[in-house]
Amino acid sequence: MEFQIGVISGDGIGPEIVAEAKKVLDRVGEKYGHTFHYTEILMGGCSIDAKGVPLTDEAIEQAKASDAVLMGSIGGNTSTSPWYRLAPELRPEAGLLKLRKSLNLFANLRPAYLYQELKAACPLRDDIIGDGFDMMIMRELTGGLYFGERKTEEKDGVLTATDTLTYNENEIRRIAKRGFDIARKRRKKVTSVDKANVLDSSRLWRKIVEEVAKDYPDVSYEHMLVDNCAMQLVKDPKQFDVILTENMFGDILSDEASMVTGSIGMLSSASLNDTKFGLYEPSGGSAPDIAGKGIANPIATILSAAMMLRYSFDLDKEADAVEAAVSGVLKEGYRTIDIMPQPGEPQEGITQVGTAEMGDRIAERI
Repeated sequence: MEFQIGVISGDGIGPEIVAEAKKVLDRVGEKYGHTFHYTEILMGGCSIDAKGVPLTDEAIEQAKASDAVLMGSIGGNTSTSPWYRLAPELRPEAGLLKLRKSLNLFANLRPAYLYQELKAACPLRDDIIGDGFDMMIMRELTGGLYFGERKTEEKDGVLTATDTLTYNENEIRRIAKRGFDIARKRRKKVTSVDKANVLDSSRLWRKIVEEVAKDYPDVSYEHMLVDNCAMQLVKDPKQFDVILTENMFGDILSDEASMVTGSIGMLSSASLNDTKFGLYEPSGGSAPDIAGKGIANPIATILSAAMMLRYSFDLDKEADAVEAAVSGVLKEGYRTIDIMPQPGEPQEGITQVGTAEMGDRIAERI
């Protein structure tokens, strides 16, 4: 089979980690008889430098013409980069928000899984970790505070900023259905996270989730306030299966979950619309401080490519092979610097490798 993949290498470590994901995909193609065609798409700081804007209409059309899009990372150092002296709508992240909206990528899937080989990297105690945890954070991605009306104005001589958090019942219903569908394929439990004791938007969220839950009698569900959920993620992460939540809460909770796994460099993500189309990217950022050093962890991007195989291309066997290859390489003791044991922890059988070698090792195991 042949597939058209749009590739947004982006900024910082993006080009390095995307190169390793493409290496693994090409190995999958050789092994299973598929051909992956790549189209480079500019977005983020590199697009600002080349085109003057973080995302062009041409780039959006290139993405729409693809079967799926694989992304590395965008942005730079917010303190020193000239990109962050531009107006907010011209900064790198504005391109990503525009792309999500243009492609209607409303459902963000962020798995948080603790590999047994990386238990030492988890900041939680062994009695909390137990046999590990495996959760999926289902984040609504095109509504809420990030897409509401915003303005900064002077009122009575005082600068006042306003950001509007808005959700309608249709936006909530479609993400809730996707969350329950995913739970049905997992351990059949949904934890819907809101702030219904304060926010009207959360009270509507809770009402619609309860309506959707009636269509899934085989899936259990619970409501949890976001502050409690943040605490529970570090107190007992194994209690969670699917966490369903709105845009800003999901942004924060998914980063918290990533660090509980030991490194954000291990976490993949998928952003899906109503079709098979998706944007696949690692959960981490552009890490400009280590860009070009060949030490970035490519595993999250490689696992994002595996999600692309599974969710956009229906190639479950191939996705399983990539995930098994990642697990196998970790079992063999290969680590990038971010997941190396800390001083005082067992070092025997552990070998530090760079970005390219990690990609090579994983590809070899396909």
